[in-house]
Amino acid sequence: MHPKNALLCICNETHEYSFILLKKQTDMQPMKASAAFSDTKPHYDLLDGLRGVAALLVLWYHVFEGYAFAAGSPIIETANHAYLAVDFFFILSGFVIAYAYDDRLGKSMPAGQFFKRRLIRLHPMVVMGAVLGAVTFLIQGSVQWDGTHIATSAVMIALLCAMFFIPALPGCSYEVRGNGEMFPLNGPAWSLFFEYLGNLLYALFIHRLGNKALAAWTVLMGIGLGYFTITDFSSYGCLGVGWTLDAVNFTGGLLRMLFPFSLGMLVCRHFKPAKVRGAFWICTLSLIVLFHIPFIPGLEPVCYNGIFEMACIALVFPALVWLGASGTTTDRFSSGVCKFLGDISFPVYIIHYPFYYLFYAWLIKNQYFTFGETWMTALLLMAGNLLLAWLCLKFYDEPVRRYLAARWLKKKENHERK
Repeated sequence: MHPKNALLCICNETHEYSFILLKKQTDMQPMKASAAFSDTKPHYDLLDGLRGVAALLVLWYHVFEGYAFAAGSPIIETANHAYLAVDFFFILSGFVIAYAYDDRLGKSMPAGQFFKRRLIRLHPMVVMGAVLGAVTFLIQGSVQWDGTHIATSAVMIALLCAMFFIPALPGCSYEVRGNGEMFPLNGPAWSLFFEYLGNLLYALFIHRLGNKALAAWTVLMGIGLGYFTITDFSSYGCLGVGWTLDAVNFTGGLLRMLFPFSLGMLVCRHFKPAKVRGAFWICTLSLIVLFHIPFIPGLEPVCYNGIFEMACIALVFPALVWLGASGTTTDRFSSGVCKFLGDISFPVYIIHYPFYYLFYAWLIKNQYFTFGETWMTALLLMAGNLLLAWLCLKFYDEPVRRYLAARWLKKKENHERK
């Protein structure tokens, strides 16, 4: 899998979602709702934690993407299938959005308020990621990978477009890195573009579908994604699509969002929890193993890697979401781990890649191609991103969300309560 074709996003959603309080589960301790929205439902803490686990695996995966990129290798040797984390998170997104909004959207909550909530939740860190992307590109010397110098004015246009989430067409003047990325200052933001599309389609019509209609829609989207994947429609040999705005990538990215998102909704609507001990650690180990499965070669008569991908998306990931939603944390350590990982998952996803661009440039300049040569720098890079993500969360993201919620939503909510 070529690193440029496998820019991975974890659409690290922190949605308002909840424990389903059952009589036999009186030991559940709902986590505190987000401070931004007064009517936010408590969280499924294990799903929060799993989102964070996947975020950490993305950071790990992108380290090895750098070695492949520097060496010009088409295969990422370690955590090869971690690009499937984006599909896992689209399933998770569908599950938690259906839980949080299916019973409110179009009834007690108009579509406009839903869109405001999603923007408040996601966009402050999207802006932060774009700003960090511009800063690191300027630090890198404002040059593309082939050494072409880019004017500062083009960088500022790219920043403005990224802040307003206007994607770049391949080869346009503000596609500053020259890789064809939809968001060249912060490549992984492409999945947020599809998440926004998913939220729009959910509010306009998907949430209106009854269970049978939703099941039929999900099967249809699954057939589309299965054909795309198993026939290797992209010619990548993997499902690392969606990161650029050509026809194949846009189609693949849309299918990658629509099928797992709809599948997550379906799982939510039919969800019946079971008592599962150690669910968080079972799911965590499963994700680690799946994401470290080596690339599976072979394109005849079908793409064998594509069969593995579809098995993960259609079967394994929904099962992991069901397990995570069924499980509970019974000790402070597990609860603390889940809360911390859930809190920093979206910030660390959306801000880490600008610094990885600098890491990749350093690898290329010094001709470093292995983890053994650079392990200390790689681990410091990951740790530094975790620290920065936490600082952004506490001193930027949460305060901005509280301010925007108070300005945009509180008056309406108070009026509705009266």
